[in-house]
Formats: sequence, C-alpha cells, structure tokens
Amino acid sequence: MYGTNCPIPPGKNFTYMLQAKDQIGSFFYFPSLAFHKAAGGFGGIKIFSRPRIPVPFPPPAGEHTVLAGDWYKRNHYQLKAILDGGHSLPSPDGLLINGQGWNGYTFTIDQGKTYRFRISNVGLMTSINFRIQGHKMKLVEVEGSHTLQNIYTALDIHLGQSYSVLVTADQPPQDYYVVVSSRFTSPVLTTTAVLHYSNSRSRVSGPIPGGPTTQVDWSLNQARSIRWNLTASGPRPNPQGSYHYGMIKTARTITLVNSAPFINGKQRYAVNSVSFVPADTPLKLADYFIIPGVFSVNSIPSSPTWGPGYLQTSVMGADFRSFVEIVFQNWEDTVQSWHIDGYSFFVVGMDGGQWSPASRARYNLRDTVARCTTQVYPKSWTAIYMALDNVGMWNIRSENWARQYLGQQFYLRVYSSAHSWRDEYPIPKNALLCGRASGHHTRPL
Repeated sequence: MYGTNCPIPPGKNFTYMLQAKDQIGSFFYFPSLAFHKAAGGFGGIKIFSRPRIPVPFPPPAGEHTVLAGDWYKRNHYQLKAILDGGHSLPSPDGLLINGQGWNGYTFTIDQGKTYRFRISNVGLMTSINFRIQGHKMKLVEVEGSHTLQNIYTALDIHLGQSYSVLVTADQPPQDYYVVVSSRFTSPVLTTTAVLHYSNSRSRVSGPIPGGPTTQVDWSLNQARSIRWNLTASGPRPNPQGSYHYGMIKTARTITLVNSAPFINGKQRYAVNSVSFVPADTPLKLADYFIIPGVFSVNSIPSSPTWGPGYLQTSVMGADFRSFVEIVFQNWEDTVQSWHIDGYSFFVVGMDGGQWSPASRARYNLRDTVARCTTQVYPKSWTAIYMALDNVGMWNIRSENWARQYLGQQFYLRVYSSAHSWRDEYPIPKNALLCGRASGHHTRPL
C-alpha cells in the first residue's frame, strides 16, 4: 500500500523479503496503487504448516487455486477516470474464474481422490457465491485459521476473502460445472469453469446449479456457522483454542461508520466522516524518519461524529500490545467488506440494526474464526476483537476497490516507545525512498 511503501518505478523491480512467521493459510496478492487492481496482476499465496506440526486433515491428492471475481470491459485507466470525475462505477460486465469466462478454465481431478481448493474473491465490487455441480465442499481453513469441518454445497465469499475446501471426486466420471455467481446484485451475474474427471468421457451437461442471490439471512447464517477448530494446531503446535480471546478485557472500543458523502461536488467515501487522501510521502517512511507535516496522529475520530464528510490524510493512534474492540457499523444498502493489514482478528459478532453495548451479550467468545477480512451486511454491524501485537502503520480499508480509492480507508499507527527490533524489524536496506523521504538513508547492514 502507498501508505507504507513507495511505488516501484516503471521499468524497475523490487525484491521484498519476508518471513512467514506465525502464519499459515490461503491468501492472494495484487497491485494496490491507483486502480491497477482492475488490470489483474493478482495471484494466490499458500503458506503451509511447518513439518511435524499436525494439520487436521489428511494430505490431499492435489491443490487448485481459484481466483474469482467481477470484471469490466473498460480498462483500469477508464475506470479510474470515472472515479476521478466524481462518479460511482457502473455495475461489472461479468465474472471470471482464473482470468477466464464461461467454461474457459478446467480443474482436473482423479476419481476417488480428495483435493484442496483455495478460493479467493479477487474482484473489485461484488460478493460471490461458489459451488460445484453435484459435489459437497468441506471447509477446512479461512485466511489462516483451521475451521470446524462443516459441509457446504454453496459458499459465499465476500470481497478480499479466502477459503479452503476439500472436494472428493466421488461422483460418476464426467465433467461438472464449477459455478461462481454474484450476490446481492440485480441482475445476477454468473460464470462457470469445468471440473474434469481424468477418466471422463462426457462434457458438462444439464442445468447450471442455482445458488442464493439476494438473501441476506442465508449469508448471515452461513457466516455464523464458520467456527474455529479449537483442537487443531495453527502455525504453532499448540491448539488454536489455547488462546482464550474471549477472556481478555478490551482496552478501548473503536466504532467505524462508512458513508458515501459528496465532497466538493464529487462522490467520495468516508470512515467516520473522513475521506482519506494520500500524502506526498508514504506514512510509514514519514513516521520512521520523523518527517513533519505529512500526517497527524488521531486525525480521524475513533467514533462517528455524524458531521459532513471532509478530506484528510487520516491516521488513528493505538498502543502496542493493547487489546481492542472494533465495531463496523454499516447504515448503507450494500454489503461492506473490511480488511486490516498486518493482523488477524476475531469476528465475535454480526447482526442487523444498531450496535450497542448490549450487543456484546450475543458475542461468540469461545470459537469464532480469526481472519483478516470480514463482511458487514446492509444496515448491520460486525464486531471484532484484535490484539495489537504488531508495531507499524497498518491500512484499514474497504475491499470494495472503488470505495477504497475514493477514501474509505485510514491508517492505524500501532506505536511502541521502545523502538526495539524485538517489536519491529528495522527498515529494509533496499527500501524505496520517495517524496519527502528522498535523500534519507535506510541502514548500512
């Protein structure tokens, strides 16, 4: 994200070295600058458990990555121009599975064997539903959390989310539809890929299996059914359930309300009335080099003010190692999808209407799933618990990319006065420097 890193100049490259520490699961990468995500450039990320750490299911015969999402005939320059002109984006033109349209992509499997499908919604605007004709899906992992292994015939996947399911080739040997359809849209968009049995002599046939369309309750009930596998190991050998998140007292409550104000005659999107505008220097670099005038801590309130929308490079301050409650309140008519960089959080509750302290009585404080992207249904709320154990400048954003681009995001500055390498690794030697950070030096070693 531009708030933490300088863009890679045209014709250049950059090597980013990272350690997948205390992290497993299914994710994806994509270009975050401007509206480049609309051009593609995304791919799956698979982080496996270390050897000798038990995984709560037998090794599958193989794996397939599914990158599904909406698609526009217009290119990313044209879409960006629409947004820069102060307008909302039109509805998408269709859906793609691994970059292909109707029956354009084939997943090959052997009869009698079980395969892991890692499915991500890489789209710009649209929640999707995923299903496979004649086959059941056993959910085993969500964004790094091993789940209770519930069986589903259709699975809602909101913007930015990733799921792992096990699919057994237990049907007669032929080809079957893999179906992705849009959720909460009119009209409903649909596309298909092909599940091909290696010994099949029959092509896909019959009607495409239907799925949910605009039903919110169906999606909400499914979301509540996705639970943590308390006895399974995560990235470490100890069981996931050994972390009793529901017994930790929260230090503060942050309430975030999304809105769609017009500012200076143009469509913008905002959080607590603040519509984010990028600074001339990445915020993390400005913080590291102590460059004044780039941003101000607490330039966004931690609860809604209900005032008119305004533009600001919004940064919220937070204390390292505190444990916080964040409430996402959505008064709009569309599903929201929120992502937090650098963290997994516990989705303790979601429901319709206005959140209040009394809503805590309905929280799941035992086995809710930990993830990094969560949905908020129309005129509803979602509450999360999060341990601020990662020092840095972290983007909290809408995964609806038009809303993100037009301001529905901000940065959470998790600060430690210790400035210790134990809490945060030093700046990379090859970090790109730009804006007011140009001319500074990273580190010699």
